[in-house]
Amino acid sequence: MGRRIRTALAVASAAAVSGCGLGAGSGTSNVSVTVTRGFGAAQLGAASEARVPGSETVMRMLERSFKVQTRYGGGFVESIAGQAGSSPHLDWFYYVNGVQAPQGAASTAVHGGDRIWWDLHDWSATASVPAVVGSFPEPFVHGVGGRRLPTVLECGSDVALACKRVSGELARTGVPVSTQEFGVGSGNQTLTVLVGTWSTLHGTIVSQLVQAGPSASGVYARFTGGGRGLALLDPKGQVARTLGAGAGLVAATDDRNAGPTWLITGTDPDGVAAAAAALQAARLRDHFALAVEGGGDLPVPVQAGQ
Repeated sequence: MGRRIRTALAVASAAAVSGCGLGAGSGTSNVSVTVTRGFGAAQLGAASEARVPGSETVMRMLERSFKVQTRYGGGFVESIAGQAGSSPHLDWFYYVNGVQAPQGAASTAVHGGDRIWWDLHDWSATASVPAVVGSFPEPFVHGVGGRRLPTVLECGSDVALACKRVSGELARTGVPVSTQEFGVGSGNQTLTVLVGTWSTLHGTIVSQLVQAGPSASGVYARFTGGGRGLALLDPKGQVARTLGAGAGLVAATDDRNAGPTWLITGTDPDGVAAAAAALQAARLRDHFALAVEGGGDLPVPVQAGQ
């Protein structure tokens, strides 16, 4: 991250730490930390703990599990496991249950079941990827900030089987789901899952964010030709590959007003069905987003040689 952004994050972290507010508690359980680079392309390590102190923070847990170097008084992670940014636009970012944390790791409390994910990646296209899919079934199971949020499923009229598959997968993870008519809106503090072709999603706030590019949504993909094509972007935000009929996409974003929104979408009903079938922890693991075509999985953003 650039010096100005780094300094802003460091100041915010220092302010939060000085305010503390994280007193000793009874502890929490079943927390994991994953460290990757290149938008999840390479895993550098992983650790899990059956029980951590009640006063645990994301930073302390990271430092206990990995060799970490920090700057700005411990408020900014410089390197993890010897891996550091080697260019002006390569830095560490972290997500808790698939949601980018709004504050520094030194002031973010750890809650039971949290899946903490650190990734070293190029942020030249955007410094903010508000939500990712690679920690599924989070955030549906343990929520955001220690609070489980209600899950609302909205489906297009022509993708009934895909909708049923998504609902069934969420139910298998123990997530209660309420279904409502597409386009009604879910209100604040909910997890919304939209299932439909891109032409059906067209016009929603989320679709407008995605079409505006990674800087608006954090999603490195956009639809073309009225939804008949799916352009996959590289870490610089440039089109690396374009898919056609039968292409699907599993992605997530957050407009910071209502809560994270997941997209199970595609160029046509077959593409939506393929995306719905990909809603599995094993297929989504460590991916920021996932495109599917012809039975093959394509992590997004597209890395060189992919």
